[in-house]
Parts: sequence; C-alpha cells; structure tokens
Amino acid sequence: MSNVIVVDNPKDWPLHIHGVTVVSARGYLTEPRFTEMRTARVFNLCKSYSYQSLGYYVSLLASARGHKPLPDITTIQDLKLSTMLRIAEHELEELIADSLSDLKLGTFVLSIYFGRNTAKRHERLALALFNLFPAPLLRAEFRHDGEKWELRSLRPIEADEIPKEHLPFVAESAKSYFTRPARRARKVDTRHDLAILFNEEEPNPPSDGKALKKFIKAAESMGIDTEVITKDEYGRVAEFDALFVRDTTAVNHYTFRFSRRAQAEGLVVIDDPDSIVKCANKVYLAELLHRHRVPHPRTLIIHRGNCDDAPKQLGFPLVLKQPDSSFSLGVVKINDLEQYQDELSKLFPVSDLLIAQEFVPTSFDWRVGIIERQPLYVCQYFMAEKHWQIYDHTKTGLDKVGNFEAWPVDAAPPEVVRTALKAANLIGDGLYGVDLKEVNGKPVIVEINDNPSIETGVEDQILGDELYRRVMRVFLRRLESRGS
Repeated sequence: MSNVIVVDNPKDWPLHIHGVTVVSARGYLTEPRFTEMRTARVFNLCKSYSYQSLGYYVSLLASARGHKPLPDITTIQDLKLSTMLRIAEHELEELIADSLSDLKLGTFVLSIYFGRNTAKRHERLALALFNLFPAPLLRAEFRHDGEKWELRSLRPIEADEIPKEHLPFVAESAKSYFTRPARRARKVDTRHDLAILFNEEEPNPPSDGKALKKFIKAAESMGIDTEVITKDEYGRVAEFDALFVRDTTAVNHYTFRFSRRAQAEGLVVIDDPDSIVKCANKVYLAELLHRHRVPHPRTLIIHRGNCDDAPKQLGFPLVLKQPDSSFSLGVVKINDLEQYQDELSKLFPVSDLLIAQEFVPTSFDWRVGIIERQPLYVCQYFMAEKHWQIYDHTKTGLDKVGNFEAWPVDAAPPEVVRTALKAANLIGDGLYGVDLKEVNGKPVIVEINDNPSIETGVEDQILGDELYRRVMRVFLRRLESRGS
C-alpha cells in the first residue's frame, strides 16, 4: 500500500522518508495518478481543515477513492467540537493526572507525532489522545486550575511548526507508522474482519465471556475473522469490516464514538449510532410510543415547570426515571411526596427532563430479543426477591437478580411478540431487547433497549448455539450485500 503525505506546499515538509510520496493538496486532488491509485494511506498535513477548504477535500475525497485518510472527516469534525474535548478530558482524567503529576502549576504543551511524544513518560497519554483523535501531528495544551490538570485545547499542527530539535524523532515516528500494516493480518480462510467491543471491567456487560466465545465461534464458521477490542483501540476501527458492540452503551460515552466512527468508515455496525441515541433516552422513547399509539404505562415527561402535576395525575407509588438509566440504575420507586421532591432535587441537576410513570406491579417482565425486524428470543425475567425490579441494587455486596425462564418464540403469547416487534421497528433494523409487562392480559411496553443481554444459559436456553449463528448471519448478509 502506498503512503502519501499531503501538504499545502511540499517545501513545508522538511523530512525525506524512503517510499513515501509528498504531494501538494491541489496535486492530490487533481492529478490522475492519485485518482487512479487503488490503495493508499493519505496523511493530510494541510494547514486548514475548515469546511470546503483544500485540506477538508483531501480527507473527503481520499475516503471516496477508497484510500485511508488520517485524519478522516469524522476526526476533523471532532477536533472542532468542544464537547468532544470535554468527553476526552473526562475519559482520560486519571491518565492525564498520572502523566503530568510531576509538573508545576501552569500550562503544559504536549506535541503528538503519529501517536508518540519525545518524552517516554508522556507516551501513554500521547497514544490515548491519538486513538481518540487520529491525526498525524497534534498539539494538546493542558492547564492546571489549582486542583487538577485540564485539557484546554487540541489541534492539528503544521509541518513548519515542528521544532528543529524534534525532527529526528518525528522522522523515526513517521517511519515506524508508515511501515506498520494498514490492516490487521486476516486469516487465510476468512473473508471478513469483525471487531467485538467489550469491557472486562463492566459490572453488567450485555454478554458474558462464554457468550463472546460462542459469537466468535459462530462468526469464524462463516469466514468472519473476529477479534475482541477494548476502548483503548479506537484508532483501529478502520482495520475491520464490521463492529459488534458488546458493551453497555450511552451517548456521552466511548461506545457511541466507536459506533459513529465505524459507521463513518463504512463498517457494518451493531449497535448503530442512531439506535444508541434513540434507545438511550427514555424521554425520546416515551414521545415515540405515545405518537405511534403503542401501549405503554401512563407516562409524563416532566421538567421544573410541571413536576407538581405527576403526583396528581399518576398518584403514589409512581416510578421516576433518569432518561439514560440502564440495568435498573437511575430508576426509583416513589412512595410519597417528600421522597418525590427529594429525588427531583437529585435528578434535575443531571437532566432538564425526567420521566414519571405509573407504577405497574408485576411478578415478571417479558423481554423479546429482535434482530433485523425478526424475533430472536423470548425470556421472562422475574423480580428480585422481595423487590419490585429485576435488579436489586439496594443490598450490600453483589446486586441481587431475579430468576428467568426462556420461551420458544412460537410458544410465547403472540400479542407480546407482535407488540414488541411494532415497538422495535420504530427504532430500526438492528439488535434490540424490548421489555414488556402484562396488564389485565394486555402487553404494554416498558422500554426498548439497544445491545440487549445475550448470556449463556439465559437468552440462549432455547436456541443454544443457533442464537449466536443467527446474529452472525445478519453480519454476513450485510457484509456480502455491501461487497456486492
């Protein structure tokens, strides 16, 4: 694969690296040798990435040509967003503190050359920032606010901004990066590459280790080479053809960024970012179900101006929900007005909108797993002992979880399955888990989840290994369809 460095003026690039072509931005955009080049890694070092500038078009057209631009359009946009900077600062808080612990108060500037820094002690931080914002040359500025170090800015740097004393190190870093494989080595007998995003430290992962192995076995039986990746491998997303998120998702979270980058790179991805956004927020789901007249418990979207109405309309007990709650966390049963006001004071600083819902006591919830608009499994989850939820987080030590019973799809109540399908189809054609309660023999939707639980001995109790094969067949069909 060819390596191409694109700059505004080739004279600005002070290094000669064997096997690397240096070209002007205008030359890369217009010369036939680059439009006809089948594969290339394009290192965009233009001075400006602003919208519709030459630098912007270099990365945009590189993607259209099937080349691998660094940075790509997603990274260019991320570098402009202060929200992405705050997310990065939060995610790397411990690493920043450790890397800069010996420095005095004030300002510190970190130069990142192809994921590396001249000081060994800062290399982990340099690589972490490069993985979050893959761009060849970056400069990060940190400032101490009297309590901790903060990431104040992160921007691409121009070739002529590199200090002369850093040039040998930049040359070494560039050579090392240029000579590494553009993609992971694929097994000879496989046709596609699948990354499974997983976090071993997650207390409630959607799949356990045994289930992951079953997914991998199913994928590889279909010619899909599979690798489990972690949150630190964001920069590797483009090495794969597909991404399967088996980690608890949220919008303000690395899982969403992985999903969004995978989609931008043209990968087949489950969960797709649109599904994560929709399923992550119960305010959205409440409005969606109401608009499409899908049965659900009486629900109010409340804010500071109307929060007094919920007790009057729903009575006590009622259920108060943080919009992005999961695994029963951020969901509180309210028994009286005093408790209601106390919980509002805790939740309103977190979210301007909350969900108040009538309390519907049942001994179990139905869960219908759905993929590509077809039912995959049906399971009953029973409430934890002496508790009103499946998960009981009120006990000391380990969380208490209720029992379960899996059902064949065709043996489950047909109205439960139909209602679940109607709700999931409002979200998309990905992988969803729809939770329902039965009230007077009629199903009502509690919520729609992306990346639902698939664990050995639970959701796979009926289909066994076939459940994992069905999920992987969806990936295979979409990969083959994309290829054709």
